[in-house]
Amino acid sequence: MTETTAVPHVLGVLRASHERLGAAIAEIGEGDLTRQSYDDEWSVADVASHLGSGTEIFGHYLEAGTQGEPAPGSELNQPIWDAWNAKAPADQARDSLAVNAGFLEAVDSLSDEQRSAWQLELFGMDLGLEGFLRMRLGEHAIHTWDVAVVLDPAATLPDDAAALVADGLSMVAGWAGKGSEESVSVEVRTTSPERAYHLDVSPAGVSLSPSLDDTSSEATLTLPTEAFVRLVYGRLDPDHTPASVSASGVDLDRLRATFPGL
Repeated sequence: MTETTAVPHVLGVLRASHERLGAAIAEIGEGDLTRQSYDDEWSVADVASHLGSGTEIFGHYLEAGTQGEPAPGSELNQPIWDAWNAKAPADQARDSLAVNAGFLEAVDSLSDEQRSAWQLELFGMDLGLEGFLRMRLGEHAIHTWDVAVVLDPAATLPDDAAALVADGLSMVAGWAGKGSEESVSVEVRTTSPERAYHLDVSPAGVSLSPSLDDTSSEATLTLPTEAFVRLVYGRLDPDHTPASVSASGVDLDRLRATFPGL
């Protein structure tokens, strides 16, 4: 898949996540937005506010990449966070959906030439537009699940979103995972779509890499791709673990402790 075809695909999956969040918020209703989300410390409105402020910040990044300018510095963030935190819950939810819709429209309006030329150095990475949108999708899809699961305890990440987020899991696992005194190596096999990883946990930290054909380990973990994404993001507690998850040679609770959550 080329950059020209990949951007519309990622944008479509991000739009679907936006629509899923909107449907969940509408079903919850304005009168119940202070209801706790999956996150112990955040209400549904808090999650919406977090996504709204994040999208507003990413809107500035989008413009910088389009204009060929450096990404704004971190001083941009605090005034935006403060403004969103000061909103009433109903406004947090309503404005979050509005700013995300505007972000999607801004990306959609870019010409093929602008999409191909788009580049930004962000968080120590040189990103094209596809990578930039994948980064936004990761946060949006995960936090949308935080809201969707309030309505349906069996909610999962959509397969198309999970597949795109899974492609960046190695980086996420490296900085979100917690090392342990006792080392363990795990061969991970996922389904829908199929992926193969090798997970190492040691006192030095956590690493996740593609599994090679000759890679072996006494410990194995088999699960849907969306469930593995949720594990790495700290959202595979016992009450939200599909029956199809299977661990051999390693305790699943140990892996849960390795990824306490983002």
